[in-house]
Amino acid sequence: MILICYFYAHINIILILYRRPMASKIPQLQSKVTQVSQVAANRGGSYYKLLMEQNKHYIQHPPTIQKCQSMAKQLFYTRLASIPHRYNSLWKELEDAKKLLKNRQDLSIENASFAALFGLECFAWFCGGEIVGRGFTFTGYYV
Repeated sequence: MILICYFYAHINIILILYRRPMASKIPQLQSKVTQVSQVAANRGGSYYKLLMEQNKHYIQHPPTIQKCQSMAKQLFYTRLASIPHRYNSLWKELEDAKKLLKNRQDLSIENASFAALFGLECFAWFCGGEIVGRGFTFTGYYV
């Protein structure tokens, strides 16, 4: 609910900013921010309690810094131990892709279109990352 209110206020702020002159933007922006902060203050505590109640089986007792550091090390070394399995899975997927390319006549239009859409999506995410990395400009880097 908090996120919905936040996004609603954000959209309204954008609409307000693009429709009115600069002098009228600041009070309206302040009022929208006040409304969102009031909603967050009123409902944030109950949301936190509900979230903690639903996920209490994940909480380690006592919640100390040492316990958090120990769990971070466990996560790191568990991920590190999974590298050989991931590496083998990568080569298995590559072999399947090679077989698919060798037997192109067995490839259906549906599978080819899904592959093309996936490639297009990857390219779109790449372009989006480039735009974000340039500081949200389309023309080039700030120098």
